[in-house]
Amino acid sequence: MNIQIIAVGKLKEKYLTAGIAEYLKRLSAYAKVTIVEVADEKAPDTMSPAEEEQVRVREGERILAQLRPDTHVIALAIGGAMWSSEDLAAELHRLATYGRPSVSFIIGGSHGLSAAVLKRADAQLSFGKITYPHQLMRLILTEQVYRAFRINRGEPYHK
Repeated sequence: MNIQIIAVGKLKEKYLTAGIAEYLKRLSAYAKVTIVEVADEKAPDTMSPAEEEQVRVREGERILAQLRPDTHVIALAIGGAMWSSEDLAAELHRLATYGRPSVSFIIGGSHGLSAAVLKRADAQLSFGKITYPHQLMRLILTEQVYRAFRINRGEPYHK
């Protein structure tokens, strides 16, 4: 299975890059996982709703340019469905077995995802109502994908 994580912005925190690198190393036994960073839109701290929308649109265009037409897209969105780790494992198994062997997870920037990205998504996944920094979501998502493969193989890790 090919898994692509498309994320807005460059990850600078060493503790996050180290954690992600560890899970990518572990995942290499199960799938080819790549992380694609698209540039975030430079914006002032305070913006009008119209300016925020323009940021989402520009970042969304960069995200959409990275997607292949045949990939199954799962957008991380606070309003998405809340899956358990077992649900994510079952979805990845279903896609690998019956669907598309290529999956792209989308992590938006600090202003969220554009309507065009959400429309392109085959599913929207929420990690809860709580707001996480989008940089931290890369680590959380990478760990959950690793956990899903371990669950599907019946290997110890998930408790």
